[in-house]
Amino acid sequence: MAADGISHLSEGICSLLDTDLYKLTMQCCILKFFPDVKVTYGFTNRTPDKKLSREAFHWLQTQVDKLENVALSPEELRFLETKCAYLTPQYLRFLSTFRLQPSKQLKLIFEPIEETGKDSDLGNFRILTEGLWIDTILYEIPLLALISEAYFKFIDNDWKHAGQVEKAYYKGSKLLEGGCIFSEFGTRRRRDYHTQDLVLQGLRRAQDEATEKGWKGKLTGTSNVHFAMKHDLIPIGTVAHEWFMGVAAITNDYEHANDMALRYWTATFGEGVLGIALTDTFGTPTFLKAFSQEVPALTVASSGLATTQPSATSTTEPAAQSLASTQPPIGAPIRDGESSESKKTYAQVFTGVRQDSGDPLEFVKVMREFYDKEGITDKKTIVFSDSLDLDKCFEYKAAAEREGFQPTFGVGTFLTNDFVQESTGKKSVPLNIVIKLASASGRFAVKISDNIGKNTGDKATVDEVKQRLGYEEKSWAGGDERHRWGAAEASKPPEPSKS
Repeated sequence: MAADGISHLSEGICSLLDTDLYKLTMQCCILKFFPDVKVTYGFTNRTPDKKLSREAFHWLQTQVDKLENVALSPEELRFLETKCAYLTPQYLRFLSTFRLQPSKQLKLIFEPIEETGKDSDLGNFRILTEGLWIDTILYEIPLLALISEAYFKFIDNDWKHAGQVEKAYYKGSKLLEGGCIFSEFGTRRRRDYHTQDLVLQGLRRAQDEATEKGWKGKLTGTSNVHFAMKHDLIPIGTVAHEWFMGVAAITNDYEHANDMALRYWTATFGEGVLGIALTDTFGTPTFLKAFSQEVPALTVASSGLATTQPSATSTTEPAAQSLASTQPPIGAPIRDGESSESKKTYAQVFTGVRQDSGDPLEFVKVMREFYDKEGITDKKTIVFSDSLDLDKCFEYKAAAEREGFQPTFGVGTFLTNDFVQESTGKKSVPLNIVIKLASASGRFAVKISDNIGKNTGDKATVDEVKQRLGYEEKSWAGGDERHRWGAAEASKPPEPSKS
């Protein structure tokens, strides 16, 4: 048995760390600033032709029920303390006793298209998630992984794991030989746990060869914290749209939501730590207005004995109000001898930005113009993470380097869900499924991104926020979410397994 103690298990979720790092970093911020906020989440299947059978749904429900037994092990805690030093001691104490409670926080609903009572009945399904933000934020990644696993275990099951190590090795070798710096980002839509494990074996083999041959590319790590521990890699990630969506819904101040979210972030982790900013929650133009603002020097701590102190040092601000009230001022701690006046902008202290929607080539130009206008000459990073493959990585790498950026890549579904059907040789198309924050503090949470196909949330609220922000609608020829990883090969989904 491997050191993690779970590698022999072939299905489901067996580790609390079998999730993306940014869920932990956001949970750390939530503990500090919003420990009492109630939220809901919404599930969307952007490939609605792909449905579950009743049998698949029952398997999914069983796996979800098992999440109640998953807890952080002492070995996992030591790994976080060693490899993720930015996670606060208060948060690690919290996580060490944390438990998911799906029986109280989740409700799964199966809606058959035609009711016959058979296990083979196909249908749509819904997932309702409700509870405190601090308690429910860790559901998204395992739920998405389990839904994908259920579909490819019971519906489209005409495939095999054979060749996955070699396929990942080939892709990794091409990226590394071509000078690409990249991480594996494929947990959410992986075929199953074993596939992601095989992929990382192949990528590690490619990195060993790259090191031996002196290639300029580098495998920097994986977004999956459990697999980072298992394969001796660095866990990679910063923040997701959820953080900005939540802050905006809680405050109902979309005009300043990006600024507020950035303030909370830097107040938790400090300047220059976890410094890749996500720009497109409410459109990149709106974000850049906040990104050019100065980082405040004052901090206000949240209520609660374990969460009141700033991460880096104590505050000189007496009788600090609760950050959970979301009222300014908010910022980083004042250190002895420092002025309360800020010296740098967010754009200066953040290492770079992540591109996740819209036209990547246009984004490069926009960011070049922004940094030039701000007089920032440091070489900044652009992380590309939107539905990548080899050709896109090389194209975006060339474009970013021409404009003086350091490009890096978060490659996901292309690595962990790339299969063909054994009987036909045709592509076995991945599901395009998402779970997004639906409400916080009783208000709808929305995302309007840089591509209309990725907009999520209550339509009336989306329209209101667009008007308030002066948002200009954008579409991109490469942004068809229904066919993001290939078009369906047939007009109807494969028949469920009879076995």
